[in-house]
Amino acid sequence: MAAWLVWAIAALLLALGEIFTPGLFFLGPIAIAAVAAAFVSLAAPTVWVQLLVFTGAALASLALLRPIARAHLRMPPALRTGTAALQGARAVVLQRVDQNGGRVKIGGEEWSARAYMPDQVLEPGTEVEVVKIDGATALVYE
Repeated sequence: MAAWLVWAIAALLLALGEIFTPGLFFLGPIAIAAVAAAFVSLAAPTVWVQLLVFTGAALASLALLRPIARAHLRMPPALRTGTAALQGARAVVLQRVDQNGGRVKIGGEEWSARAYMPDQVLEPGTEVEVVKIDGATALVYE
């Protein structure tokens, strides 16, 4: 079997492995290195040159691409949307909030709410923080 084909198969298997292991971004850069080694195998048939290129490309792609990919996995709070953007927001109690329910105003919108701590009772006018959104109900804490 030709060396370039072995490297191409390795690159394909590594790429498939990357697809089925979300969040790590480790096998993708190594698959890129296997592609580089496949191209080198066409020009330089010696195995040690191919391994040298594979190792160098793997280290370089891991060092350069993995930090970029990992930075994109973390979404800064400013870019959160929907209910995720409401976590940590300040709200004002409109109707008494306890473990059974109540109403709060979050950013100009009225929401149903429950106290985050089961024994907590929040009176109207109290400023609270949205801990979590559970369906259409805000769980709040003073």
